[in-house]
Amino acid sequence: MRNRKLGRTGPVVSEVGYGTWGIGGFVAGASYGETDDAVSRAALRRALELGITFFDTADAYGDGRAEALLGECFGKGSGAAAGSAVVATKAGHPRFGGPQDFTPAHIARSAEGSLRRLRRERIELLQLHNPPLDLLRARPEIVGTLDELKRAGKIGAWGLSTKTPAEAAAAIREFAPACVQANFNLADQRALEDGLLDLAVSTGTGLIARTPLAFGFLSGKLGADAEFPEGDHRRNWSKDRIAQWARASRTLAGDIAARDGQSLAQVALRFCLSHPGVATTIPGMLTPAEVDENAAASDFGPLGAADVAKIRALYAGSEFASAPVVTPKTPVRP
Repeated sequence: MRNRKLGRTGPVVSEVGYGTWGIGGFVAGASYGETDDAVSRAALRRALELGITFFDTADAYGDGRAEALLGECFGKGSGAAAGSAVVATKAGHPRFGGPQDFTPAHIARSAEGSLRRLRRERIELLQLHNPPLDLLRARPEIVGTLDELKRAGKIGAWGLSTKTPAEAAAAIREFAPACVQANFNLADQRALEDGLLDLAVSTGTGLIARTPLAFGFLSGKLGADAEFPEGDHRRNWSKDRIAQWARASRTLAGDIAARDGQSLAQVALRFCLSHPGVATTIPGMLTPAEVDENAAASDFGPLGAADVAKIRALYAGSEFASAPVVTPKTPVRP
C-alpha cells in the first residue's frame, strides 16, 4: 500500500482509504441496504492488515452505527495496531433526509458524540457535512467553532465535505480548510475541469476523492438491469441513469483492464491515483473480498500518461461529460 500526505500539515495516510457509508446499514433511501456487523468488522480489520489507514465516516451513517463499528475495531482498548488508523468524521447533517444543523452548539455536541462512539480522545479530521458556503460566509462563528475544537485538542484538523468540485475549489480559496472532499472518478471528471486538483496541489490542501467507484457502478459488477434492495439509495435512480452508469467503466477503461489483467474497479482507482492532487480515495467496501480487490489497486501504481490521456479523450466525447451523476434527494425521514 502506497501512502500520501493528507495536505501540507496532515498525517501520512494510505492512498486507498475506506468509505464507511455502506457499513452504517439500513437507512430508508440513504444506504446500501441491510448489513451484517460481523462482516463489517472483518472488512475493517482486513483493511488495516493490508495497510489501509484512512477511514472516512459521519455521524449520519446509520445514525452513528458506522462510527460505533470503527470504535469497536480501532478505538481505545482495541489493540496497538489500531493506533495507526486515521479516522475522519463529519458534523452538520445528523440524519439523512432531515435538516442540516451547523450551529456552533450542534457542531460541538456532534464532535463529543463522535468521540464517544469512536472511542477516541481526538478526531483526526472533522469535516462539515456539505455545508452551504453562503452560510459559512454569513456566520464566521461556524469556522470559529472548528478552530476552538482544534485548540482544545478535540480535533486534529478540520475540513469541508462539499456537494461539487466547484464548491470545493471555492472553499479552498475562501476558508483555507486543511482538507476538502469532492466527487472524482472515471465518469465524473469535474474536479479536473474545474481546476480543483491543480488548486489542491498549489495550496497544499488535502483532497479526498469521494465516489471513486461511482456508487459501485465503476466496478463492472452492476448491469443495466441491476436491482437494489430496500433502503438502497440507488433505487431512487432512473432506469436510464442506471444503464448509463453501468456501461461507464467498460466504455472508458475496459481495454486497459483487459490488457493489464486487472478488475475494472482497480483501473478506476488507479485513474484517481494518477493525479498528484488526490491525497486519498475512499471507495465504499462492505466485505473483506472488496477490501482485498481495492487495496491491490495501490500495488499496481498509477496509470501511465498515455492511458490517462486516452481516458480523458474518451470522457470528453462521452455522455458522461455532459451529464455527471446527480444523486436523487433522500426522502425526509419521520
